[in-house]
Amino acid sequence: MPYKYCGNSGLLLPSISLGLWHNFGDADDQIVARDMLIYAFDHGITHFDLANNYGPAPGSAESNFGRIFKECFNSYRDEIIISSKAGHEMWQGPYGNGSSRKNLMASIDQSLRRTRLEYFDIFYSHRYDGITPVEETMQALVDIVHQGKALYIGISKYPVEKQIEAYKYLSNHGVRCLISQYCYNMLDRKIEGGNLEAADSYGSGVIAFSPLAQGLLTDRYLKGIPQNSRAARSTGFLQRSAVTPEVIAKAISLNEIAKRRGQTLAQMALAWTLRDRRMTSVIIGSSSVQQLADNIKSVENLDFQSEELEAIEDILK
Repeated sequence: MPYKYCGNSGLLLPSISLGLWHNFGDADDQIVARDMLIYAFDHGITHFDLANNYGPAPGSAESNFGRIFKECFNSYRDEIIISSKAGHEMWQGPYGNGSSRKNLMASIDQSLRRTRLEYFDIFYSHRYDGITPVEETMQALVDIVHQGKALYIGISKYPVEKQIEAYKYLSNHGVRCLISQYCYNMLDRKIEGGNLEAADSYGSGVIAFSPLAQGLLTDRYLKGIPQNSRAARSTGFLQRSAVTPEVIAKAISLNEIAKRRGQTLAQMALAWTLRDRRMTSVIIGSSSVQQLADNIKSVENLDFQSEELEAIEDILK
């Protein structure tokens, strides 16, 4: 597993991090969840990414992780990076949502109790909520570090103008933004329009979530929408309407390039996301040890020939 320094810091992160957004809640098989976490750590994935509302039910991914961590990883705490976030709806009422100081302070205390940890390595503001002044949210993060509840802080999904405002406030208050988390993949490249440049300018690392576009950049949809897939259920973020003939055609063409590289489409998509020097790590999800193992193999071939990148660009355009 390659490791890379996160922005202008001395912290190394693995090229691949494991996200617990799906498949670690109470609705999921806890033995499979445990086995995936063990396999990930044994193969160099030292970063596990959580959020307070991950489940289902909200909070259950943190609780299940905390139980597995205590059983299997307790003696390895100093070899593992654990992140969590707050900002999306977590509990009912006026204080269970948004980016206020009230929400963040309550959320990190709840998350630490669920995970049974003394501190998080990274704690994020999960989003800019469009209402709370950036300085209020950032001061809460600064105080969280000063209180010893997190070693580093990050921001997630901030629009570029608010992202820069956050960086400036944090830098002026002695707690720089370690990392910025955004959706980024071959089919969603919006952050190339300014977020990546801003992070680089202010010394923040960048970590990508949904690098496989919720499965669209795998071989699962090459022949249409399979039964029991996320798109077929249309109950999550990937809707059936997103699996268009145009997207399928792109995936088929990209798959041919991946084959010539000796990779699956998913492995090439992960390598492509990591090609940018500003990208520190990618967060993958997994539903099985085998799927996790296949995706980890992407690090065996992270280099691209210029001709390959040009061919990929032609397909994506």
